[in-house]
Order: sequence, then C-alpha cells, then structure tokens
Amino acid sequence: MVSAVRYGAIAKYASEWELKITDSDVLDVIRKQVKTHKESIESFEKAGRTDLVSREKAQLEILMEFIQAEMSDTDLEKIITRILSTGEKNFGALMSQVMAEVKGKADGARVSGKLKELLLHP
Repeated sequence: MVSAVRYGAIAKYASEWELKITDSDVLDVIRKQVKTHKESIESFEKAGRTDLVSREKAQLEILMEFIQAEMSDTDLEKIITRILSTGEKNFGALMSQVMAEVKGKADGARVSGKLKELLLHP
C-alpha cells in the first residue's frame, strides 16, 4: 500500500511529492486499490479460486476502514438535481461539476450512473 501511495504521489508531484502529498491524494490511491480488489474478487469468484477470493476480501476489508462513509443516494440526487437545474446538458461538464462537489464521498461510477438516470428521467 505504501508503495502504491508513493508511486501515485511521484506521478502527480514528481520529485517534490513528499512535500506536496495530501490526505486526498492518499484516499484517491486507496479508492483505486479498493476498485482493483473488487475487480479481482469478481474475477477470482468466476474462476472458482476461493483461496484468492478470501485473501482479496481480507485486504479489501482493511482498505475500507480508511475510506469515509459514502454519500447517500438521496444526498447525491440532491446535488445532481441542483447542478442539472443550471441548464447544462453536456455530460462531461456535468460530471466534472458533480465530482468536484462529491470528491471523496461518492464513487465515480455511481455518480455517472445516477447522472445518466436523472438526465434521462428528470
């Protein structure tokens, strides 16, 4: 985990990473690791590798302790509805605005799905 954080920080800040790294940067790396572990669990379950599933779930459980509680669907919908009320229709621009507001509190895939849903059925 430490090496993943270090690698992510170096990629973002180059040689000054130790001076510039933030808690948000660390949480971003943890979220990426969580996503990777979830994908691995799914793949290992399909392959019948229960030994690897157990290991991945144990690691995932530890990582989940570092992530703040996710935003509720109701709160996410309120934010998206408010942003949609500006009249913007470009999905990319909307996604960017919503993610800036919910960063660290909602997964990007979840935001994307909810945004698409509310764009189609306001």
